[in-house]
Amino acid sequence: MILITGATGFLGHNLIPRLLAAGYPVRALVRPTSDVAFLQQLGVELAVAEDVSDETAVATACQGCQYVIHAAGHFRFWGDLPTFWQTNVAGTAAVLAAAAQAGVSRFIHISTIVVAGHVPPGTIVDEIIPCHPLDHYQRTKLEAEQLALAYHREHNLPVIVLRPGAFYGPWGHYAFNRLFFEEPLRGWRIKVDGGRHITFPVFVPDVAQGILLALQNGRPGEIYNICGQSLSHQVVNDIVSDLAGISHWRLSVPTAAVVLLARIWTALSRFTRREPYYPINLAPYVFQDWQVSAGKAEQQLGFQPTPFAQGAKITLDWYREQGLLRRKNRANS
Repeated sequence: MILITGATGFLGHNLIPRLLAAGYPVRALVRPTSDVAFLQQLGVELAVAEDVSDETAVATACQGCQYVIHAAGHFRFWGDLPTFWQTNVAGTAAVLAAAAQAGVSRFIHISTIVVAGHVPPGTIVDEIIPCHPLDHYQRTKLEAEQLALAYHREHNLPVIVLRPGAFYGPWGHYAFNRLFFEEPLRGWRIKVDGGRHITFPVFVPDVAQGILLALQNGRPGEIYNICGQSLSHQVVNDIVSDLAGISHWRLSVPTAAVVLLARIWTALSRFTRREPYYPINLAPYVFQDWQVSAGKAEQQLGFQPTPFAQGAKITLDWYREQGLLRRKNRANS
């Protein structure tokens, strides 16, 4: 039995069918308010907790499980520290304690490449790069990752840490999906600094692939980047445009203008109490070059990333099913 947290999220929608297809029985930790219809349709066993940091509920959910995949996390570009900490750190602590008590044989901790934080120009982001997190999400995810590795050292819990790149694929509506798929499909076609910056996409089914491989081949105590090829924004835009049948044209906006707009939007959010459309915390993700290496996962796990054009086509097919992309689009639109 595998216990998975974060089962109703972007990753969960892509991961759980693959786990079931591979023959693993799955138990999902969910909130009472979660939409669990797709889990019920798949026959997934449900364990309910008010929050992933509920130690008693998590311990009960862990009983009888051989593996734990801890994929729950709070990811936004805006918000206060306590909200991030409660899920990303306190939640991880509760799941680690429950897994150690249950004596699981594999604990897959889903971290993120962005724990690296500030990356000097020209740096290759591998698993040993020093981390200098910049925002609440990055700091709390790094703290959670360090806590997981400490459990491996101090409690002999067989922890394997996966650091995925920027998620894209079916079931996503935030971050990379919104910026590089939804906005241009809706006619909002801009790029920053001529599209020269480097991004680090990972097809979410590839993260599921990495998890399955880590269950089989992962070495406890190790960290693995799970990412596709790093690409410039311009290359990503061109591939999406060609596949979607829309124009390559994007309005190039300089960094200073976007940062100013983001600062104003973020300042206004103090009054609106809503996440700004372009929060200032988005800046390091957009204006920093992310040259990521997934060589360790490829060599030790057998990870094989999907080429971006192939993953983007599948993503656009999903958007077509959702009605956002219509077949009548043409390259000159």
